[in-house]
Amino acid sequence: MLFKRISLPASALTALIIGLSLAACTTTPITPPAPQTAQPSPQPGTPTAPSAPPGANLRATTFAALPGWNSDDLRQALPAFLTSCSTLARKSDWKEPCAVAAGLDGNNGDAIRLFFQSFFTPYQVINADGTDNGLVTGYYEPLLKGARKRGGPYQTPIYRAPDDLITVDLASIYPELKGLRLRGRLVGNKVLPYPSRAELDKSGVLAGKEILWVDDPIDAFFLQVQGSGRVQMNDGSSIVRVAYADQNGYPYKSIGRYLVDKGELTLAQASAQGIKAWLAANPGRQQELLNANPSYVFFKEEKVLDPNVGPKGAQGVPLTPLRSIAVDPQFVPLGTPVFLATTQPNNNAPLQQLMVAQDTGGAIKGAVRADFFWGFGNEAGDKAGKMKQRGMMWLLLPKLAAAR
Repeated sequence: MLFKRISLPASALTALIIGLSLAACTTTPITPPAPQTAQPSPQPGTPTAPSAPPGANLRATTFAALPGWNSDDLRQALPAFLTSCSTLARKSDWKEPCAVAAGLDGNNGDAIRLFFQSFFTPYQVINADGTDNGLVTGYYEPLLKGARKRGGPYQTPIYRAPDDLITVDLASIYPELKGLRLRGRLVGNKVLPYPSRAELDKSGVLAGKEILWVDDPIDAFFLQVQGSGRVQMNDGSSIVRVAYADQNGYPYKSIGRYLVDKGELTLAQASAQGIKAWLAANPGRQQELLNANPSYVFFKEEKVLDPNVGPKGAQGVPLTPLRSIAVDPQFVPLGTPVFLATTQPNNNAPLQQLMVAQDTGGAIKGAVRADFFWGFGNEAGDKAGKMKQRGMMWLLLPKLAAAR
């Protein structure tokens, strides 16, 4: 079935897409006409990016310009988008797209492609310096071994958030700082910085806040880097999830970069695997290296209800392996579909697919910057640890709001 450009009311377009989905017919995807490039100070009639984040430099384009768009299996991306719609649908710009997406046949890739091309406009994300590419790393959900009580090999604590840690949402005072928070502790009538990693480890002020104990301090450190993980308890059967709860307020500092700056590793060697190998060869410098990252993450325990579902990200919805990314919310609104063009970990094979921005991270700063969620387990961890690629990003933003 071949379509020309559709010019229909939103209700008619919705019915058409759902009808295509239910009929499961083969279609030739619609390529919308090229919109004008969005300008910093748009003139009347110039398309703008609805729901665009403050400070984002976005360049309107077409789906035809997205490398690999037509070859991506969007059936794998739809569940992640529908998960985000559980919160996005409360916003007026997203209400209708989310409602239409909920009625799609999840097995009909052509109807899903038609849906995105009909309801969204792609905007390429541009960095402040005018460049269009940035760093793409990977993360995953690790598996640790633990116990409820300290003893034997289980000597490393996983802590819950302390009672004296306070968080100030800066957007409540300065709306332009949306997404930024100040963390510290109240001493008298002053808010002071919370202790750093080195200070927390040395002082013992977190005693009594242990959720459980694990058998490897290095795994515990990388658990904080990943933000969540699962723990196989020493009873031999139960697995619990420890999910991100809070953080001490210090910016994340890469221990891989620390080793590179010290001349201990090359950039190519500074993967998670390379860092662990260096630590195994230099056990006496373990604390020095870990303290190079002053950031400290606190956790909360959750049940693993479905082993195939990832932990909740910053958007408050479960992450979808291979389809969720962490972003900087100052530039990419959480819940937004993002087409990512990068390469596979440690090689040049293309990795071009639709993702959904559902998480954030202490190291994820900047416009064209993404952290790719690989899922759970050792294979996911191997790929995440090796991923340090260059990539480009396009936001898919609702276009019906701009047309009204």
